[in-house]
Amino acid sequence: MAVTQQEIENRLWDAADELRVAMPEAQYSSVVFPLMFWKYLSDTWEHTHQTFLKENEDLDLSAEEADEVEYSNYQTFKIPFIFPGTVAESRASWSSILATVAQHGLGQRVRASLQAIESANPDKFSRLFGSMTWTSEAVLPGEVLASVMRTMNRVPKMHEGNMSHDVLGGAYEYLLKRFSDGSGTRAGQFFTPREVVELIIELLDPKNHESVYDPTCGSGGMLIAAANLLKAHGGRGYTLSLNGQEAVTDTAGVARMNLFMHNLTEFKVEVGDTLRDPRFKKPDGSVKQFDVIVANPPYSLKWRPWSSDPRAIGGVAPQSSADWAFVQHMIASMDPKKGRAGVVLPHGVLFRGGQEAAIRQRVLDTDLLEAVIGLPANLFYSTTIPTCILVFRAPGTKTPERQDGVLFIDASTRFTKAKNRNVLTDVNITDIVTAYHSGSDSGGAAGVSARFVPSAEIVANGYDLNIGRYIKQTAAEQEDLGTLIDAYNIARAERQKTEQRMLAVLSAAGIEGFDE
Repeated sequence: MAVTQQEIENRLWDAADELRVAMPEAQYSSVVFPLMFWKYLSDTWEHTHQTFLKENEDLDLSAEEADEVEYSNYQTFKIPFIFPGTVAESRASWSSILATVAQHGLGQRVRASLQAIESANPDKFSRLFGSMTWTSEAVLPGEVLASVMRTMNRVPKMHEGNMSHDVLGGAYEYLLKRFSDGSGTRAGQFFTPREVVELIIELLDPKNHESVYDPTCGSGGMLIAAANLLKAHGGRGYTLSLNGQEAVTDTAGVARMNLFMHNLTEFKVEVGDTLRDPRFKKPDGSVKQFDVIVANPPYSLKWRPWSSDPRAIGGVAPQSSADWAFVQHMIASMDPKKGRAGVVLPHGVLFRGGQEAAIRQRVLDTDLLEAVIGLPANLFYSTTIPTCILVFRAPGTKTPERQDGVLFIDASTRFTKAKNRNVLTDVNITDIVTAYHSGSDSGGAAGVSARFVPSAEIVANGYDLNIGRYIKQTAAEQEDLGTLIDAYNIARAERQKTEQRMLAVLSAAGIEGFDE
C-alpha cells in the first residue's frame, strides 16, 4: 500500500520532534532541511545507481571508470567518496553514514559528507547546506542526531520512482509551515504564508519563458508559486527563469533545497544584502531587469541609506525604514517592456511624510503604481499588523483604463480565523483577483471594495495613499499601532505649528501670558 502524503509528513515531523530535547522549535529547520535534502539526494542517486548496475553488469570497469560512465550517462549529480584511501572510505550517502550512527563522531561524518557533496557539485550545490553549526557535538549531541536520522529513515525512499515531486515538495512546504507556526516572529525571516504568496502571483500572472525575481526570497516560496501557478493555468512552469537573493546564508540554502525538491532546476539564488550589494547585475553594473518581481521584504528595516545610487528615484529612504528603498530597487529591476512588480508592505508606506513622501510623489507622478490592495490584519507569522500589496508596472505599460490613476482595493474584512492567525481562503483570493482585474466598485458585496482613483484626486490629497481616503468603509480599527503613531505625530506637528503662529500673532498684538 502506498504511503499517503499525511503519513510522510507525520514521519518527517516525528524526526523533527526528536530535536525537542536539544533545541527550541525555532531552530529545527537548520537541522531537518539539510538532513531531509541529503536523504532525498542519496535515495535518488542510489535508485539511479541500481539502474546503472543492471544495465551495465557486463562492463569491465574500475571503480573510478564506472563512476565516470555513470555520472556522464545516468546521474545528474555526484555522491562522492569521503575519506578516500582510508579504512573509513565510504560514499557520502545517507545510507552509508546511517550505518555508523552508533559510532562516536557522527556529526563530524555528517558534516564531511555534506561538504563533499557541495564540493563535488559546485554548479548545483555550492553552499547549499548552510553553516552546518548543528553538526558540532556542543550544539547537537550525537545521540540526538542519531535519533533524528533513525526516525527520518522511516520515511519511504525519497526518489521519483517512489514518490512524485508534488509529494516531495508538499512535504517540504508542510515542514516550512509547521516550523513557522511554532517559531514566532523569527518565521517571518523566511516564510510568507502560502495564500499571500498565491495572491501576489495571481495578480502578476507570469507567462511561459518569463523571468521571475525575488530580492528578499527567504525560503523561495514566491519563486515556486510562480512555477506552480503557471502549471495550474496550463502553462509550462519549468520554462520560467527563477532568481532570488537572500541576506541569510542558511535561509538561502533552504530556498535552494526547496526549489530542487519541487523539481525546479532553472534557478539562481544569491546571498547578500540586496540594498547594499545587489547580486544580479548587467555588464554595465546596473541592476538586472526581470519580467516579474515579487517580494515580502522585512518591514520598516533600519538601514544605511544610499549616498549615491541610480535606484534612488525621487530621493533616498530614511535610515529608520528601508520600505521604499526595496520598492525603488524593484522598480529599477522591472523590464522596460513588460515588467511588473508586487510587494507586501505595512500601511505606513502609504502616507508617511518626509523623504518617503518625496519618493511616493515621484512614483505617482511617473504613473508607476497600478494598485493598492489592503489586506486583513494578522495574516503573517512575524506581525499582527494589517499590510497592503502594491502593484507596479514599468513606465508606459499600464492598460489605457489604468493610466493616470491608481486602483484601490479594500480586502481587509476578507479572511477566516485560524488558530494562530487569520488566513485567506481560495474564495477570498479569487474575489480579490476578480476585483483587481475588473477594477470596478462592487459596493463591497463580496467583502471586497474597489475604486479607480484619478491621479488628480490623489494629488489634491497631497499624494496620500491611505486607503480610507478613497474607500470610506476601511475601518479605523484595522490600522496598526505604527500607523496610528505616525498619524498622531503628523497631527501633533501641525498643531505645534499652528500654536506657534497663534502665539506670534498674540505677541505682536501685545497680548502676553499664553506661552506656557
